[in-house]
Amino acid sequence: MDSPDWRLCVAPMIDVTDRHCRYFHRLLAPRARLYTEMITTGALLHGNVARHLEFDEAEHPVALQLGGSEPDALAHSAKLGKQWGYDEINLNCGCPSERVQKGAFGACLMAEPALVADCMKAMQDAVDIPVTVKHRLGLDYDESYEFVRDFVGKIYDTGCRVFIAHARNAVLKGLSPKDNREIPPLRYDVVAQLKRDFPDCTFVLNGGLADAGQSVSAAQTFDGVMLGRAAWHTPRVLSEVSLQLWPSVRLPSDAQVVDAMTEYAARQVAKGVPLRVMTRPMLGLVNGQSGARRWRRMLSDPALLAANNPELIYDAWRSQRHAPGSGAHDAAREAAPAGM
Repeated sequence: MDSPDWRLCVAPMIDVTDRHCRYFHRLLAPRARLYTEMITTGALLHGNVARHLEFDEAEHPVALQLGGSEPDALAHSAKLGKQWGYDEINLNCGCPSERVQKGAFGACLMAEPALVADCMKAMQDAVDIPVTVKHRLGLDYDESYEFVRDFVGKIYDTGCRVFIAHARNAVLKGLSPKDNREIPPLRYDVVAQLKRDFPDCTFVLNGGLADAGQSVSAAQTFDGVMLGRAAWHTPRVLSEVSLQLWPSVRLPSDAQVVDAMTEYAARQVAKGVPLRVMTRPMLGLVNGQSGARRWRRMLSDPALLAANNPELIYDAWRSQRHAPGSGAHDAAREAAPAGM
């Protein structure tokens, strides 16, 4: 069995990285580590577990990100994640939204490192898969290195060795989640210092990685990179980074991705899943190519989506390929990669 690899990760994003988005990202990046959107312990302990935790075997390696601050609830949720086959449990200590703060978890947990340590230990005792943490560098406008160093040190003492660092502070009042991804300054140097101070740990850099060149460069300094919005807006960046990190990896063509997603959508539609949730993560697939606007328009058209016909994906691709200036030709549809 391959050892865990965090060189390329796709960030957990609420209302984005559902199982259909992750399946699509797996096609583009065969070896990336995928993360669920944050799932609260309450949703798992009192809600529909299958709806939250079901995923396709093709998604491996895939991590479950939990939101919570009660050790027993997190331990039980981690057990559920392990039972459902997840490869990693990740604790969210980085989300700054007011809704999450009202639940007393997310970034505000960084102010309570002893509690976070208790949560981590409870999950570690409950499962035999990696338990990791995603965190910010500080809270509000306190940029002291000692704060994040001591936070990491407290979690390190529990046995945690994988830290995913969003290289910004979290401003808990006055900034929206979107502003919190853009306004607090990036401080990659702080993450680099953490890596020097905790040399036996894996540090994955998150925040501000907008393209393949920047991501590959960062991967030379850090143990891994985690892409968020870039993977959503221009998903092919995952393929570009993959090719640099794993030169021998076999990447699918657009035609193969379209075929695989058409087949996947057919299986899901047969189970009652609306087509629109499969096409939504695909909107950026051909960004930068001629006909990209036509592709996006067809795959987001409510009238076309209402028919729930998976062939819409192929029809949109064919329309995009034959847009003026695309240089396309009538090519046979290619088979999807094995296992997809």
